[in-house]
Amino acid sequence: MADTKEPYWNRMVPELTVKDFPASLHFYTDVLGFSVMIRRTEPDFAYISLGEAQLMLEQYHQGGWNTAELARPLGRGVNFQIEVDDIKQIFNHIRAHGVTLYRDLRDNYYNTGEATACQREFLVQDPDGYLLRFSQYIE
Repeated sequence: MADTKEPYWNRMVPELTVKDFPASLHFYTDVLGFSVMIRRTEPDFAYISLGEAQLMLEQYHQGGWNTAELARPLGRGVNFQIEVDDIKQIFNHIRAHGVTLYRDLRDNYYNTGEATACQREFLVQDPDGYLLRFSQYIE
């Protein structure tokens, strides 16, 4: 599941503040299959990617971008859609790790105004409660 292409840098990349960096890095790399593009310490930080999807993880620290007290689940009101080429592969990998899904794998149909598009998707929360929506476009 690792990305073997030359590094590509998106122009907008969410940075997620996490409370337990080792647990989060393990979840994103070992369970979800993200690759580490950049890794720093003090504070712990990783720039990670899965295909063309990119995220940054940073350990919570007093000097961070903290606008209010962090209370779980983090990221309330947002979900991060991560488009993948083979959703069943990542779905099976997550299930093999015994991760509880927020919403099981299913096909959802969206009216685009001109047609109906189908996305096969499921949702899972990371260790801090951030909501991740994995999707595959189905023609």
